[in-house]
Amino acid sequence: MAGLAESGSNPDVDLLYDINGLAKDAPPWFDRVMEFVGEYGLLFAIVLLVLWCWWSVRRRGEEDAASSVAALVWAPLAAGIAVLVNVPIRGFVERPRPFLDHQGLEVLVAGKTDYSFVSDHATIVMAMAVGLFVANRKFGLVALVLAVFGGFIRVYMGVHYPTDVVGGFALGTAVALLLSPVAMALLTPVTRAIERSPRVGWLVRARGRGGVGDGSDTVVPGTRSERAGAGASERDLAA
Repeated sequence: MAGLAESGSNPDVDLLYDINGLAKDAPPWFDRVMEFVGEYGLLFAIVLLVLWCWWSVRRRGEEDAASSVAALVWAPLAAGIAVLVNVPIRGFVERPRPFLDHQGLEVLVAGKTDYSFVSDHATIVMAMAVGLFVANRKFGLVALVLAVFGGFIRVYMGVHYPTDVVGGFALGTAVALLLSPVAMALLTPVTRAIERSPRVGWLVRARGRGGVGDGSDTVVPGTRSERAGAGASERDLAA
């Protein structure tokens, strides 16, 4: 992999220069914005999407709320597992950062000395996006678009080759999808148990949304329902 990167005639390096060349032509303030978005902003945005989806799921209080929340819990767990899987991959490939082998790149973030393949950022955002897609298609599609944009920014910043990003996308997707059945089998019983809890059940389903023990069939003393029920009982006795 490192030998391939050393040649300036391969498509990976050519695309790197093409995308990173946009940073050279952009005003400094725009590069600073892209740097922040690429380092922190997009990951933060996907985390907010996961939280927004969780809030939406628990408010609706549907029957499959526990399964949906379990899928949302899996999203960050998948990202963490994917990063751990990437540790031996990076050590095996040992691909240097592109700015170490190629001159003339506009590097927006200095000081990165770890290996380049596979991109941790691309791995994390794609694993979370795919995990979110498993839970909710609408939110997941938005997260997938953000993840792809995040991969583009990593190349724009000059800290990754395009194939680093593609490898991260593949790794994050593989972990999120292949381990999803096992994760759901383990997490869904936990979220269902939480849903039945009178103290923390609101984490899965909002109160009064048809959950277990939400009191929807309870007759409150002194209400019209109670008086109507009492009147019906008296008529039955008179008959």
